Amino acid sequence: MTTEKHFIPLNIAVLTVSDTRTDSDDLSGKTLMERAQEAGHQVIEKKIVPDNIYQIRAAVSAWIADDGINVILTTGGTGVTGRDGTPEAVQPLLDKVLDGFGEVFRMLSYQDIKTSTIQSRAIAGVANATYVFCLPGSSGACRTAWDDLIKEQLDFRTRPCNLVQLMPRLLEK
Repeated sequence: MTTEKHFIPLNIAVLTVSDTRTDSDDLSGKTLMERAQEAGHQVIEKKIVPDNIYQIRAAVSAWIADDGINVILTTGGTGVTGRDGTPEAVQPLLDKVLDGFGEVFRMLSYQDIKTSTIQSRAIAGVANATYVFCLPGSSGACRTAWDDLIKEQLDFRTRPCNLVQLMPRLLEK
């Protein structure tokens, strides 16, 4: 006898990292919000902060400390220019890094953007039982990350395993 698994909606926060985007032209943030909601999750907060390590870290830290947020999706600041600092802002906050996320994301991106994928420093990890995904700023990269990687891992029904089933154990020592 198999037990049917039911979908578990998660509370998601979306952070756009950009010096130029506003709510009206933030396509990547909107893409992530729409896809998360279409999948059945709840986007409970969205912010835009400039490419500033300390402002990024402050926003992500507040959400990590909020027990009502299960997942943080950031978009922007993962490139190699002088202003790109999302990985540097977020990585020190992570309890564990999910190295496979960046590796698989770049493999998937290679199909669309070929060798340009080496410029992406997309990362993911877990901090205080909150999953954090740091994605590039392009809406295409956000679609690839969500559609081909994140969506299934945030669905409790995904087999053989998913990130949601691990949530009760994330704070174990």
